[in-house]
Amino acid sequence: MLNYIWLSLVVMAVLMGGVSGRLQEVSGAAFEACKTAVMGIALPLAGVMALWLGLMKLAEKSGLVEILARALRPILKWLFPDVPAEHPAMGTMVMNIAANMLGLSNAATPLGLRAMQDLDKLNPRPGTASNAMCTFLAINTASVQLIPATTVAILAAAGAKNPTQIIGTAFFASCCSTLTAILAVKFFERLPMFALPPVEGVSAEYVAETGERQAPRLVWWGTYALLVFAAAFVFFGWQHAALPEQLARQPLVRFVEAVSYLAIPFLVGFFPLYAALCRVKVYEEFVEGAKEGFQVAIRIIPYLVAIISAVAMFRAAGGIDLITKAIGPILAGVSFPSELLPLALMRPLSGSGATGLFAELVKVQGPDSLISQMGATIMGGTETTFYVLAVYFGSVAVRRTRHAVPAGLCADVAGVTAAVVICNLVFAR
Repeated sequence: MLNYIWLSLVVMAVLMGGVSGRLQEVSGAAFEACKTAVMGIALPLAGVMALWLGLMKLAEKSGLVEILARALRPILKWLFPDVPAEHPAMGTMVMNIAANMLGLSNAATPLGLRAMQDLDKLNPRPGTASNAMCTFLAINTASVQLIPATTVAILAAAGAKNPTQIIGTAFFASCCSTLTAILAVKFFERLPMFALPPVEGVSAEYVAETGERQAPRLVWWGTYALLVFAAAFVFFGWQHAALPEQLARQPLVRFVEAVSYLAIPFLVGFFPLYAALCRVKVYEEFVEGAKEGFQVAIRIIPYLVAIISAVAMFRAAGGIDLITKAIGPILAGVSFPSELLPLALMRPLSGSGATGLFAELVKVQGPDSLISQMGATIMGGTETTFYVLAVYFGSVAVRRTRHAVPAGLCADVAGVTAAVVICNLVFAR
């Protein structure tokens, strides 16, 4: 499906650019997007990937990934029945979902890419997305968020009286989006049109090592060391929550923000410490894992260039504006504000573009208006579907995405719809 979407974006951008006299803008947008894909996304991501894949290597060697996967086995086994219960992908997927919920984008993307690599090791059809891959991508394109930090920051900067009031509505919208994504992906995978092709050659295989390899054990005093480390971070969290600017906020918001503030430093310190206490050679294993980060970053460049340049060309040609004018009156008839349509259309295509449109929406409508609150909820309850698909599938060279795209788009529609409905119920006066 990505083939048709990408071709449609490019051809329509060129044709509309010619009709409207914007061919120069379309060309410029294409070249600027290529530069952004490589210099602004892929290369900076290489360093972040090296850090997190190094830490994940330590988590694997120390047995942390297995412990995490074992704790959540019942839920994961229903979502991913084709993935063995003890496979490392179970743990990395959980870590990615948790990072997304806390808004830790710098950690979520590398962990998600590592999870896709682990899932690819089980995939007997190279280049074709497995059911487990599609389910994982659907959950990522829905992306439950506890606190949409960027959205709240834009509202606060615009002078909103209570910028954090959209946290609850965004959480509700993202839950609706995630539930829809899971139901859609499970439904689509049963349709004949999305059936998996026959396996060619030798199938992928995973042999559980739990019966052959004993999990590393902490040194006798290791538990006490970890408790002291955790206690220190509890104290740091209490200090952060006690800051003057935090005291004015709701207790739940203060708690979640404290967790988000401390999560990355805690993980960066905890993984090496735990591995060292399990007698793992931390430096050597970290470097071994970090090597993969640069390889993944280079591998996703063509996919990033393809999707980002197509979106940029379509936007520069006025495609978003044209669609808004065409279907705006229809949506207005079902009480969907036409002012939100450009944001709703841009959100699955481009994160930066959607952020810019939302900032403009807040400026025009006012930070405390119902339209702005709906827009903020849409931003917090949906995700950049096509960017996620391009990066994650690109990391494992998957070209046949099967039902991942329609499942992700169903999640986007559900998130936008839920955002409008819940904001009307909560904020309309």
